[in-house]
Amino acid sequence: MMEDTNFEEFLETHDYELPQVGDIRKGIIVAVTQQGVIVDLGLKRDGIVPGTDLAKLEPEERAELHVNDEIAVYVMNTEAPDSLQVSIHLAKMNQDWIEAEQLMETGDIFEGEVIGYNKGGAIVPYGRLRGFIPASHLAALTRGLNDRQRQQKLAKLRGQKIPLKVIEVDRHRRRLVFSQRDAQKEWDELQKGELLERLQEGDVLHGRVSGLRDFGIFVDLGGVDGLVHISELAWHRIDHPREVVKVGDEMDVYVMKIDRDDQRISLSRKKLLPNPWDTVEERYHINQLVEGCVTRIVDYGAFAEIEPGVEGLLHLSQLSRGQVENAGEVVQEGETHLLRVVSIEKDRQRIGLSLRQVSANEQIEWMSRKQAEAGAAAEIHDQTDDEADEIHDQTDDNVDEVAEDVVAAENAVVTEDAVVAEDAVVAEDAVVAEDAVVTEDAVVTEEVVAEVQSVAEVMTDSVADEEVSMAEPGTDVSADEVVVDDSPLAETESVIEETEPQEVEES
Repeated sequence: MMEDTNFEEFLETHDYELPQVGDIRKGIIVAVTQQGVIVDLGLKRDGIVPGTDLAKLEPEERAELHVNDEIAVYVMNTEAPDSLQVSIHLAKMNQDWIEAEQLMETGDIFEGEVIGYNKGGAIVPYGRLRGFIPASHLAALTRGLNDRQRQQKLAKLRGQKIPLKVIEVDRHRRRLVFSQRDAQKEWDELQKGELLERLQEGDVLHGRVSGLRDFGIFVDLGGVDGLVHISELAWHRIDHPREVVKVGDEMDVYVMKIDRDDQRISLSRKKLLPNPWDTVEERYHINQLVEGCVTRIVDYGAFAEIEPGVEGLLHLSQLSRGQVENAGEVVQEGETHLLRVVSIEKDRQRIGLSLRQVSANEQIEWMSRKQAEAGAAAEIHDQTDDEADEIHDQTDDNVDEVAEDVVAAENAVVTEDAVVAEDAVVAEDAVVAEDAVVTEDAVVTEEVVAEVQSVAEVMTDSVADEEVSMAEPGTDVSADEVVVDDSPLAETESVIEETEPQEVEES
């Protein structure tokens, strides 16, 4: 009987699951007030979540706290005899540590947003934790960059989402380290495979020009590049892609063909541009006179472009009234001629042209008009050149005048014969007494002094302006200063080793 009494007294005075600081316990919410949250932990003492802890939660997280909901809490203090001080915020942070450890074990990739940087690398949040990406693990930072270039690269990363792998988790030292380099290649392959799986011929995608080649351009579609052949860049003939696009341009492209085995995507730009052949009958009619530039010479004639994307055929029979065996005898590539439209086939995208059916008077009138236009253009060009020369000469004259003024100012020196009266008194503010006598042969007038000062000020301002204009754009960032966004994450513990460690143990 005595043993039973002692055991009951033991249970009365001790919890058989005595909680320890750092434990993670699950309980049921029994009350939610402005002062805090009361949690039934299945012990003789309830857990109390203070209002200061609730303030660290996101608004949506606080709104999700309801009576009878199960929730995990972190034991912060066990000294009070009738309650335990617990934290929801620290319990969620502990879960972030657990998930980070799991990510490191599995090697899985996740996307993180860069919120700040310092001289050593970039800062990325993970839940309520802050992870660090060393500069050597950032794909954007290559060897050979100076400090300014490194800071500019890091500044551009701010706000970007990048693929990352967890490479170090040390909960006691509060260290969470990521690597972009380890994740980038695997991430690109993953994105490429997913994109190829969901792509369909006929899709219209938005991309960015990533490279130019003689045969076409490569467009980054978000993890995978597609090729736009030079013939699919525009409706008109071009010699090199640089004539219509440049690296970095963003554009919509049409998916023509997908080769999943070889992971190749054929794209078209011109299919999304207006086809000039669709409205060709609105602009041209039979017997109309047009200008055409000879683009190709073939066995049966020559092709001439009458507008970008619209070429017509000059058949051998339409080149001259006499017999022609080779189109090169009459026209050459690059020449512009006055031609007559003899046929239009919109559906087949064909236009027949004729040089033979253009009369001599029409040719003479057209050539006269072209010569007049050329003369007017030359006159405008000459006038522009004359104005440019005049401005250049005027500028040279102004420079010479300023140079002469500077030389004159430098030569305006008081000669050694200038005699200063012996009784000239020098005041404390370095003012020379009016009794100083200067010889008549070397008198510096007030006008000369003012002119010298003015020239000096102009030269000083000019040098200052040049120094400002030569300054490299951008804002210097202190190498020791961590630049981060203002956010609730700022209240969480930093990954930098100087931060005091706080042990969090998983239950």
